[in-house]
Amino acid sequence: MNELLLLALAMLATGAVGGVLAGLFGIGGGIVIVPALDAALSAVGTDPAIRMHVAVATSLATIIPTSIASSRAHHRRQSVDHALVRRWAVFVLLGAIAGAWLASRLHSNVLAAVFAVFALLIAIKLLLPLDGRTLANDVPRNVFITAVPFSIGGISSMMGIGGGTLSVAALTLLNQPIHRAVGTAALFGLVISLPGTLGFVATGIGDPRLPVGSLGYVNLIGFALIAPTTVLLAPAGAALAHRLSQRQLSLMFGGFLLLVSIRMLSRAF
Repeated sequence: MNELLLLALAMLATGAVGGVLAGLFGIGGGIVIVPALDAALSAVGTDPAIRMHVAVATSLATIIPTSIASSRAHHRRQSVDHALVRRWAVFVLLGAIAGAWLASRLHSNVLAAVFAVFALLIAIKLLLPLDGRTLANDVPRNVFITAVPFSIGGISSMMGIGGGTLSVAALTLLNQPIHRAVGTAALFGLVISLPGTLGFVATGIGDPRLPVGSLGYVNLIGFALIAPTTVLLAPAGAALAHRLSQRQLSLMFGGFLLLVSIRMLSRAF
């Protein structure tokens, strides 16, 4: 009973931190939730071969309501680029479906390594003094740019994140102000998390190694405890984001991702 209580408290704390970060950085909170769930599932003896699958899938499920709350908060501050969302949404969606399918066929340690490597690359980009250095003056409209939203959807789905981690980095490189990039990334989170969650439910059905209370790879206990907390606290993070300068926001996000990357690399190897 004590172990279950501690697990429940850990889930609630994870949801609280994830919610604040969702609003602060435009992420779905998955960058926090995935490693926390991985540790919690390890403590209750979940098979290591599917532990990251359950963590990633459950994280994506919690991002559905969180991304709605976060994007609404940013919309009220007029920091969501709805025109860009309309142009990129279908490619993000297709990438998310492909990513969930591929992730279901990989070992847990491979997923942890993917998570760590991309988190590290993004952390380096954000921590370096690259303010004002961009790849373009604005978001291009040519056919080749569709590879960017497709990759964002695919990699984010594999990592169990809402896409903010990659979207913010990509959009700032395309000369978008970070506050607008954060707000737009929050809405992309819904486009990624919904199909990604359904994909993990479908591919995990019937696996005998699943922990109790799971629907496919999505653990409903974790979802029930984390999701409401993230929704409640996402607006607080959004309000905080608009009190920080562009450089302060970049440094905070980059430092956080660096710590997460180190943790997941140790998990993978």
